[in-house]
Amino acid sequence: MAVDHYENFPVASLLLPRRLRIPVRNIYRYARSADDIADEGAATAAQRLEQLAGYRAALRQIEAGALDLPAGDPRKPVFEPLADSIGRHALPMEPFFDLISAFEQDVTTTRYGSDAELLDYCRRSANPVGRLMLHLYQAATPRNLADADAICTGLQLTNFWQDIAVDWQKERIYLPQSKLAQYGVDERHISQRLHADAAWQALMQAQVQQARGLLAAGLPLTRRLPGRIGFELKLVVQGGLRILERLDQLHYDMFFQRPTLQKRDWMLLFWRALG
Repeated sequence: MAVDHYENFPVASLLLPRRLRIPVRNIYRYARSADDIADEGAATAAQRLEQLAGYRAALRQIEAGALDLPAGDPRKPVFEPLADSIGRHALPMEPFFDLISAFEQDVTTTRYGSDAELLDYCRRSANPVGRLMLHLYQAATPRNLADADAICTGLQLTNFWQDIAVDWQKERIYLPQSKLAQYGVDERHISQRLHADAAWQALMQAQVQQARGLLAAGLPLTRRLPGRIGFELKLVVQGGLRILERLDQLHYDMFFQRPTLQKRDWMLLFWRALG
């Protein structure tokens, strides 16, 4: 198992209450399909942005209470169920628009100048998922939202550091340019896989610690959410922390081996989640 933003979305999970499985599935379908528009296939950047603009237009129709997509429109299977779930559960529209903004940024942006820029991207690409889940659980208090944001951003950063080599193949670098300069690292460390370099290891140790701190900061939310959802969220957080442990153990050589969770890790994760 890898720590991936959408792979950790609890779609139809046995731990998810039956009444929420349909809305969660509908939100997932929206997020996954929009993400695929931004990332998958051979479309040009202009074509991707045009399709995402179509998604934004459909969201505006839902916001206005007047979704009207013609028969055969490829958006129809995504947005009609989504509109129903938004209405039934009084979900806010902002997280859906934030996701579209992040997916558009995926098309146009391959480098991030500062930590603030990267965290702003995470605010729109990752945090909306946690916020929507809290609204579904009718638990969207300011404290819970803040902790969910910390968890979602921590998981997103974990995924970035786990996938540095993978993202390089897509010509993307999520390590902030200011951090590269601070630690004396440049893109040659990625292109030439200079993983044994002390500068690279110092940089990645700091980035891993940042992600670990965010996950730990959000962990109290898992104890406030009732029953199964709190336990599932704790498992997800523990999975992210385990990936960060693996990165430490690999001395941040994710080029040689992409750290993932194996079957033998699950007993440890359950044990930690029960603690």
